[in-house]
Amino acid sequence: MQNCIRELRRQKGVSQEALAKACGVTRQTVNAIENNKYDPTLALAFALARELGTTVDALFTPCPPA
Repeated sequence: MQNCIRELRRQKGVSQEALAKACGVTRQTVNAIENNKYDPTLALAFALARELGTTVDALFTPCPPA
């Protein structure tokens, strides 16, 4: 599943570690999601969206060109 987590996280100046801590997961989990190697649970998807200030729909759709 494609996502915009890395792009939004970098725009906000948040590290993988900080995002992971805020969402109650490990940095490795955030890394795996960013690299499309792991699909988050619905609860985690909502937590990621909340921390990044967006919606789940916007977070998990193809990213617009930079």
